[in-house]
This record gives sequence, structure tokens and C-alpha cells, in this order.
Amino acid sequence: MLSRIEEDQKLVKQILTGNTKAYAKLFTRYKDAIYFLILKIVINKNDAEDLTYETFDKVLRNIEQYNFKFAFSTWLFRIAENTCIDFLRKRKNNHVSIENNNDDNVEFAIGEDSIQSSVLNPEEVMISEQQIIFVQNLLEQLKPKYRKLIELRYFKDYSYEEIACELEMPVGTVKTLLHRAKLRLGKLITQ
Repeated sequence: MLSRIEEDQKLVKQILTGNTKAYAKLFTRYKDAIYFLILKIVINKNDAEDLTYETFDKVLRNIEQYNFKFAFSTWLFRIAENTCIDFLRKRKNNHVSIENNNDDNVEFAIGEDSIQSSVLNPEEVMISEQQIIFVQNLLEQLKPKYRKLIELRYFKDYSYEEIACELEMPVGTVKTLLHRAKLRLGKLITQ
């Protein structure tokens, strides 16, 4: 059985031969992780979504530059980070920093017709905090073994093999237990 790194490299080789389904598989595998990485950096959902697609566009255009000595995910995350850096540099040139008495900096984008705040508004902050609390409460209702599996797979982005090593169990068992964990989580969400 191939490791995640080997699977990724196999897909890259297929992409190099023009296989668009292989590209779709890599996109599906990494799009959420890239989106959340970018969201942490730019703190704007619309920008994060746009930059996620821009990252994958750059990957496709530059796939022949990928070095097989390294994990594909390392290369992909580096492209995402560089895409964010470029975006922030461009945005910085169009921002004015306003300092208030509390030494808090608030940035405003200067557009053609209006000024928009790049800081989350109170409603967005509250919704985000409520979503985090909701997910944490759902996870707390799972058995510890299921909670651990969900955390390793979806929050730490471990492969099945990495989870199997961490928990000292066969990969097949990991997949089965993870499937059960997702079913239980799904039932909790719909209650």
C-alpha cells in the first residue's frame, strides 16, 4: 500500500502526462487544508477562497517544477504561503493604518468608491466563535477514541498510515473506526 507521499507523487506523474482526473484528486485532497491555511493568514473568507484557487492554478501551471525528492504537500503549502505573501504585499500598498489610543491598529482598504475594513466585524467574530464552540461540544460527546481519530485526521491532517502509527493499530482498523466516528458525528449534528 502506498503512503500519502507516494500517492501524491503518482498523481503528479499522471498530471504531467495530461491526466486531469489526477489533478482533481489532488485538488480534492488538499483544498480544505490550503483554504484554512490561507484563511489563517488573510483572515477573510472571500480572499481565502480566491487565493486557494489561485494556489492550485499556480500548481497546475508549474507542476513540471515539482521536485520528487520532497513531499508534494510541502511544495503545495509553500506555493500557498507565497501566494498569500504576494497578496498581502499588494494589499499593503493599498492600506492605511490608523492607530487609536489603545495601540490597536485597524487597517482600511482604499477602494475606488469606498473604504472597507479588513478586520472581522463583531458579528463575524461571534459566528466564528460559536462555530468553534459548537464543533468542540460535538467532539466532546464522542467517545475518546473517536474524538482522537477525528482530531488527528481533520485537525492535524494526518494520513491513515500516520494515524495507525500514532495509535498503534492497523490501517484498516483506523479507516473503520474513522468511518464510525464520522457517522456518529453526523448523527450528533442532525440531532
